Amino acid sequence: MSEVLWAIGRMSGIVSLILFTLSTVLGILTHRGRPLPGLPRFGVVIVHRNVSLLASVFLVLHVATLLGDSYAKLNLVDVVVPFLGSFQPFWQGLGTVAFDLVLAVIITSLLRHRIGDRAFRFVHWFVYAMWPIAVLHSIGNGTDGTSGWFVLILAACLIAVGSAVIWRLSTRSRSPRVMTPVAPGSGRSIR
Repeated sequence: MSEVLWAIGRMSGIVSLILFTLSTVLGILTHRGRPLPGLPRFGVVIVHRNVSLLASVFLVLHVATLLGDSYAKLNLVDVVVPFLGSFQPFWQGLGTVAFDLVLAVIITSLLRHRIGDRAFRFVHWFVYAMWPIAVLHSIGNGTDGTSGWFVLILAACLIAVGSAVIWRLSTRSRSPRVMTPVAPGSGRSIR
């Protein structure tokens, strides 16, 4: 039974990473940036929320199955308190930090109407730390962290997030031009 739990834990972690990558990309693209071609912003926000929810479900499945796996040697404290695990404590601890950040984002999302948008946005910024921490956890603690097929998945994830960040930053560099009226025939602006 432990091999089944290990396989489910492994695959659910990979699926979770892919879904969190997609969620991160959608979040980057919709946050005060220009709209995506052919998609209304509200549609992208809805997809972002649903993908985030699905990623969280796979993350919980990842953690729950590894709690029951004798190879992973996880206990409830390891899931919440980073760097205490008996198996690769640093890499496992990174996973715990990422998990804790996801929990914080989920809790504030559920309480958004009570805590306000400012507090929600502040905590939501932790996603920008969570995603690379989760990537490092998957490389260092994952049994497939250096296998060829996983490196391809990881490269695709890195390219997707990197491209979204570049696209997003390119929208900031394009500020609208302020047109200064010019007097006809003078070549000078009117002030």
